Amino acid sequence: MRTFQKAISYIFHPLFTPISGTFAYFLITPKYSPLELQSGNILPIFILTVIIPIITFLILKNIGYVHSVQLPTIKERKYPLFINLVLLLMIVLKVIPNNYVIELYFFFVGLVGATFATIVLLFFKIKSSMHLLGMGSLLMFLINLSIHFEINITIAISFLILAIGLVATSRLYFKAHNKIELLIGLCLGLISQLLTVKYWL
Repeated sequence: MRTFQKAISYIFHPLFTPISGTFAYFLITPKYSPLELQSGNILPIFILTVIIPIITFLILKNIGYVHSVQLPTIKERKYPLFINLVLLLMIVLKVIPNNYVIELYFFFVGLVGATFATIVLLFFKIKSSMHLLGMGSLLMFLINLSIHFEINITIAISFLILAIGLVATSRLYFKAHNKIELLIGLCLGLISQLLTVKYWL
């Protein structure tokens, strides 16, 4: 049971939220997307949101600023979140404008807003679940894409809702968060994506 719960935490880690949303968009969109456009977005986004954060985490761990991948304390969370915010802003300001996709642009704007809100809450000593923030962002993004393109992706949305339940259970099992922190994270993810809808839907 413990191994299963740990696997869930890693498979649905918030580190993979940006690249998962990017892949989901190119799988769902009926728009013609040449390979150059896809690779022009996917590759730099993968490097900026997966490779660089992993390297940064290892550096922070070696110099003693963080001690666990779970980032259990508020102090440990600040550094990775600040770095994540900068990397997301780089994508919004530098990567996507070169290969412009409006849906992806506002997906990342939503992620920037949610990450910034998470950092602000830390100053009030309030932790929020980054796992649920990422899952909530993906869920609302898929719902928005389904409405936008008038495509039935009910199975994918249902799977994601099930995954949210599994991730929430996993975080509670390891006592990484309480129910309120999970709810805050989920709401931040959902609302941040919902607020961008009027600009592209």
